[in-house]
Amino acid sequence: MPQLRDPSVIPASSATSYRRTLSLIAISAATVLLGACSKTDGKAAAGGGQMPPVEVGVITATPGDVGLITELPGRVEASRVAQVRARAAGILQERLFKEGSDVKAGQPLFRIDPAPYAATAESARASLAKAQANLAQASAQAERYRPLVIANAISKQDFVNAEAAEKQAQADVAAAKASVRTADINLGYASVTSPISGRIGRALVTEGALVGQGEATALAVVQQINPVYVNFTQSASDVFQLRRAMESGQFKRAGSAEAASVKLVLSDGSEYAQAGKLLFTDLSVDSTTGQVTLRAEVPNPKGELLPGLYLRVRIEQAQASNAISLPQQAVTRTQQGDTVSVVGEDGKVTPRPVKISAAQNNRWIVLDGLKAGEKVMIDGFQKLQMLPPGTPVKPVPWLAPGAAASPATTPAAPASAPASAAKP
Repeated sequence: MPQLRDPSVIPASSATSYRRTLSLIAISAATVLLGACSKTDGKAAAGGGQMPPVEVGVITATPGDVGLITELPGRVEASRVAQVRARAAGILQERLFKEGSDVKAGQPLFRIDPAPYAATAESARASLAKAQANLAQASAQAERYRPLVIANAISKQDFVNAEAAEKQAQADVAAAKASVRTADINLGYASVTSPISGRIGRALVTEGALVGQGEATALAVVQQINPVYVNFTQSASDVFQLRRAMESGQFKRAGSAEAASVKLVLSDGSEYAQAGKLLFTDLSVDSTTGQVTLRAEVPNPKGELLPGLYLRVRIEQAQASNAISLPQQAVTRTQQGDTVSVVGEDGKVTPRPVKISAAQNNRWIVLDGLKAGEKVMIDGFQKLQMLPPGTPVKPVPWLAPGAAASPATTPAAPASAPASAAKP
């Protein structure tokens, strides 16, 4: 067996030849590896390794009549307010209601000392009885004089005096009856009743107070809160623009003014369950604010809406014909105008200028610029930034975030299964 030499003792000429041999071996190994990689890449390309088109979320443009809902600030007001006042002077003896409770029309609320008024009523009735007695006497005397004057047994002057006395007695009876009625009215004022049905607040006076002396003392306030009125204001310029749009045919009226539906948004952002109706729009504009006042009537069976409450009012004042509703993220707004991205049949994305009317419920109302059936891009804008311009994309139906989250809760199916497990 030949013995190996120690490289350290190889001659110089032999060492140079040795290094050349090692270099040739390394170059050959690299060539073999590159060839193997090129074959692998070629197989991958032949097997469809090209990147698939990027998926973008789109919705199909569907024109239709879209209600234009305006949200305005409003305030609740009781539909009827009555101030309960003392119309009889005297000492307040008793309060007959519970503060903050519901009362009916005609229900007694306070009682003022009725003794002076009862005495006045009795005196008026006594005066009436006296007048009625005088009338009976005068009528009897005139009846006796009538045949006597015919027979010339008495003078005609005596008969005229008798008839005059009878008519004067009749007038005295009528005056006494009026006095009795007045006394009864004043006696009735001693019992203070509610003029309307509603909810009464706190009592403004207490027992023992002298009321009605010189002026009608305020005792309490009754407010009817079912239904309630909601007063809200709108800019006069917005009202004029809306009217011009309806006159030009761009918008159409959303039914009659009486049928306009009104919905309320409370301070916590929740929507009130009961819908109201628009009653009227004021004809004058407030000179200090430039606002027009509107009023709506809203049912309040549970008494949730209290007078003075501030809230938001949503009202559908008009409808846009052949309009398209798009999510707000689909529209790019610049100083040059509003544009959307439309995905064509070839999968290419092109910008399209559109005409925007208003925004409601996080959506824009597009009046012009889109046709029915066109696919508008809603999601995937960041993906397009990494692609060359004009790169085709794959449009897929867009789902709102809330709708897209629900399928994710469904457990995913296995990626693959053995062929034997597919059949029983």
